[in-house]
Amino acid sequence: MDANGGERKRFRAFEPDAVMLVPPSLEEWLPEGHLARFIAELVENELDLTRFYASHKKAKGQPPYDPRLMLRIVLYGYCTGVRSSRQLERACTDVVALRWLAAQQAPDFRSIGRFRQRHLAALANVFLQALELCRAAGMVKLGMVALDGTKLRANASRHKAMSYARLTEKQKVLAQEISDLMAEAKTVDESEDAKFGPGKRGDELPVELANRQARSKAMAAARASLEQEAADKARVEAEEKAAKRGDDDDEITGAGDTAARESEPRPTAQRNFTDPQARIMKTADGSYHYCYNAQAVVDAGHQVIVAAELGQGANDYGQLVPMVERVQENLGMMPKTLSADTGYCSKANLVEAGRMEAEHGTGFFISTARVKHSTPIPESPRGRIPANATLGERMARKLKTKPGKKVYSRRKVIVEPVFGQIKTRQGKHLLLRGLQNAQAEWKLLAAGHNLLKLHAFRAQGAG
Repeated sequence: MDANGGERKRFRAFEPDAVMLVPPSLEEWLPEGHLARFIAELVENELDLTRFYASHKKAKGQPPYDPRLMLRIVLYGYCTGVRSSRQLERACTDVVALRWLAAQQAPDFRSIGRFRQRHLAALANVFLQALELCRAAGMVKLGMVALDGTKLRANASRHKAMSYARLTEKQKVLAQEISDLMAEAKTVDESEDAKFGPGKRGDELPVELANRQARSKAMAAARASLEQEAADKARVEAEEKAAKRGDDDDEITGAGDTAARESEPRPTAQRNFTDPQARIMKTADGSYHYCYNAQAVVDAGHQVIVAAELGQGANDYGQLVPMVERVQENLGMMPKTLSADTGYCSKANLVEAGRMEAEHGTGFFISTARVKHSTPIPESPRGRIPANATLGERMARKLKTKPGKKVYSRRKVIVEPVFGQIKTRQGKHLLLRGLQNAQAEWKLLAAGHNLLKLHAFRAQGAG
């Protein structure tokens, strides 16, 4: 044995069975400036909790946990990536920060889940409050913003989905099975006791029949949803074509009605049974998953999200105008410049961009062609813009100017790191199902991102 180590080496005292004469205080275990202390201060003194308390109108019943306690837990969880109710329950015992935030009460996962579901709209509103706190701290200038979207995985299993063709086939099989079971239930009276159990009247549905009827109902709803989606798409396309032909209003409406009536879903079109509102989308790694399309407008100064929305469309074309309008709604003003990639470039969007630029003075810089990040933007052609240049050609030329290259080169370093930060620190998947719930969760994630930025800003002594 080495003479300088082993038994002769002195170590710090280790006494796991030592008794503490004075109970330990969690206050001493949590350092000053910790994120948990920041969250607690926000909930206690800076956030408006009126919406949370307003829902508790009935005086009867078991006293619930104080909304302040629950909000502290949920906000800290969404900032640090501990989001599921069961994970939060465990963390309230195992993690010092959450144990401190919960004042050692450790609510169970059912209570946490009920709080989140009950106050979903109020939790989504925390995004607006967090944004206002960031603006008050001087972190939001709206001089330069960038818009982009990312696919967030939905809480939906790919193994619990069917294509339209498979749904149609399976519905016929189930209908026959249900018919056979009902006939059997009506005619075989002597087997009532064995089939339905003692003490039953004998007219209850057999378990296998009830299960099949539930499955048939779910399949019918999924099929109807696919058919409605196909009809809506056909109507819009037919009305757009009729409008381009110069048809009058009645003819446009008639063309849309005819197209919708004659439309059929693609045989491969799918609907998921765990989250019917999620859609199959291609993700960044080239694979396909059930997702929602998360949109964000990010301010250049401190990467604060100034608008956040969630949609079902796989492409971004229809998101440009709504997201710009959402910025104005959230902050009461328009940005000076906005950049977006080619996913937002369409004739309709360029027309709207021109209108908003003339009305509000916002400069739009939208890529007209997909290029790699490392590819430099070519120089602008000299001379005047041709009078017959299209909107796309004018935008492409605008991006080649010195101001255009300066603004657009900043796009990828403004908005793309935000998605990376959220997916790394807070999570890549949505836990809540359904468009409305998923929308609220995305806004809560965006609020968590902004609160992390505000915490870091104040910690530097700038706030």
